[in-house]
Amino acid sequence: MEDLFAQPVLKQLTLSRSEVEALAGKPHTVVECELVGHDLSGLDLSQWSFEKCDLRQTDFHGAKLERSKWRSCRAAFASFVGCDLSEASFANSDLNNVALKRSNLEGAKIVGCKFTGADMTDMRALEVQFEETLLINAKMPGRDFRKATLTRLDFSQADLRKCDFRHATFNDCSLRDALLDAARFDGADLRGADLGGVRLGDASQFRGATISSEQASQLLSELGLKVR
Repeated sequence: MEDLFAQPVLKQLTLSRSEVEALAGKPHTVVECELVGHDLSGLDLSQWSFEKCDLRQTDFHGAKLERSKWRSCRAAFASFVGCDLSEASFANSDLNNVALKRSNLEGAKIVGCKFTGADMTDMRALEVQFEETLLINAKMPGRDFRKATLTRLDFSQADLRKCDFRHATFNDCSLRDALLDAARFDGADLRGADLGGVRLGDASQFRGATISSEQASQLLSELGLKVR
């Protein structure tokens, strides 16, 4: 029996804005399609699925992307500024240097992705879930990770100023050389985090957090103190 609820599938096409706009407002599955550098701003692409698509430098500014799915896509330097990505899911995708300023990722799930250099300033995402993701040099000040379990996240050199990590658990993560001004770690379990490059001013912010004896020795050494 035909699945009456199956989404129409577009496969291995080079799509223009006019073609996408004609399909907007109804969910579609887009597979191995090319949309490089296209202006798709403001379109209603809610519940669309993108699989193995080339979306580099594509402009989704202000688009409706609620419950959209992104699988194995290339979207470096794409713009999602002001987009509604609530309950969206991203998996195994290259999103290096994307712009997510003022976007809504409430309830979104991000697994196995590359967000190196991403700009997440003023992003709304109280319950966004990150797993096994590169966030190297990402801008994400003021993010709320309170009570979260963080697994294989690389925050190296990221802007984490004023982030809330209270009572969070770090599993195989890195905070190496991250900007941590005014970040909070009360009650956090940092034993699974790389704390390399911590500055003297940052060390006091770990007060109330749990670290291993090995990490304590490393911190003291990096602060110029000799451990014997």
